[in-house]
Amino acid sequence: MSFGSKSSKSGGSTPRAGGGSGTTPRGPGSAATTSGKSAAALEADTENYKHETVSTDLKRALSTARTAKGMTQKQLAQALVMDAKTVQEYEQGKAIPNNAVIAKMEKALGVKLPRAPKK
Repeated sequence: MSFGSKSSKSGGSTPRAGGGSGTTPRGPGSAATTSGKSAAALEADTENYKHETVSTDLKRALSTARTAKGMTQKQLAQALVMDAKTVQEYEQGKAIPNNAVIAKMEKALGVKLPRAPKK
């Protein structure tokens, strides 16, 4: 005698309520989010959710000032007590501008750099 198991004589699986697979067929992007937009509309909307990055003026000025000082990105990063990746991202225009970091760079390089606009 086995406890807790059903015999295979009862016919197998029990049908579920509602039949079928239990999912409601929906078209792509038909589920509304809390913002009122569909998920597909939120995915497609990239202009409102993009971070501001370093301006072209700042990346050129930073690169020019650093090379004029004869410093590598790594040397500048060490002078600023920060990661070399941060300096690299600023020079490539991928970083999110931070005026405190820009002020440190100005001080280390001895030049005036374009600042990020205040919000």
